[in-house]
Amino acid sequence: MSRPAAVSADTIRTTVLAMLAEAGDPAPASDARFRKIVSVRKLRARLGAGDPAMLSRHLNAIEAELVQAGLTGFAVPDLPPEIAAQMRALWEAAVATQLDGIVQLRRETQAVAEAATEAQRNAGLKVELLRVELADVRTQLSVRDAELAVARAGFEAATARTGALEDTAGQLQVQLKAVETAMAEAGRQHAGELSAERTRYDGLARQLLRETAHQRETFQTERQRLEAELARAGERLAALEALRERLLTELGEERNARQHAAAEAAALTTVVNAQRQTLARVGAATAKQQATGARRPGRSAARTGKTASVTRARKAR
Repeated sequence: MSRPAAVSADTIRTTVLAMLAEAGDPAPASDARFRKIVSVRKLRARLGAGDPAMLSRHLNAIEAELVQAGLTGFAVPDLPPEIAAQMRALWEAAVATQLDGIVQLRRETQAVAEAATEAQRNAGLKVELLRVELADVRTQLSVRDAELAVARAGFEAATARTGALEDTAGQLQVQLKAVETAMAEAGRQHAGELSAERTRYDGLARQLLRETAHQRETFQTERQRLEAELARAGERLAALEALRERLLTELGEERNARQHAAAEAAALTTVVNAQRQTLARVGAATAKQQATGARRPGRSAARTGKTASVTRARKAR
């Protein structure tokens, strides 16, 4: 069973006729012209599928049909076959050349048309840009006109102010001349006063030099006197330092003596307290003996005498 064709014969014929019509030569007069417009590769690329052998067979059949029809339309009667063949070859070459020129002219015309379209589009864009720029320029001109009006008003005001300033400048020139005259007079007066002051300054400078020399001599004398007094004060200070050392020594000795006396006083206080306690005990014993004295008068008298002798002995101590 044979494999069905992917592309039908009618489709191939329609595609070939469309390619010839697009090339501007629906009935080519020669095989070379036909093969230049339509080939197996171009046809297969146009169809997108198909067997190259099958496409070649259909293309040969269509070529023979169309080229023969083109030659039949241009057949010359009553001519020998050789002359007719030569004339046909010449005619085919002329037709091929003319068709090539037409195709080239069509391409050039199309390129010119595209260029003209592009130029027209660019011109339209330029016109739009120029319109925008013109609007901007008009706006700028309006702003500049307003600024110019303001500047003119300012210029007029400045002109009026300049006139007033010129009048004021004239008055100031007169005042300046008067001031210059006064300054010249003041300069001369100042020069005279400066000369007098310089003379007085020279005299004061000489007087100051004399007084400075006198004060220097007085200072030297006073310095010598103060140095002598300073030496004497140093001697007195040394004597006072020696006296201070001696007084400090005596003060230390006096402090030691006072400490010794305080110790002796503390010891005497202790002895006195002990004696007082003894006297208290003796007094208590005496009171007790006096209470019992009526019963033992002789014994009490003896004890009283003994106690008195002891008391006298302690007091003697």
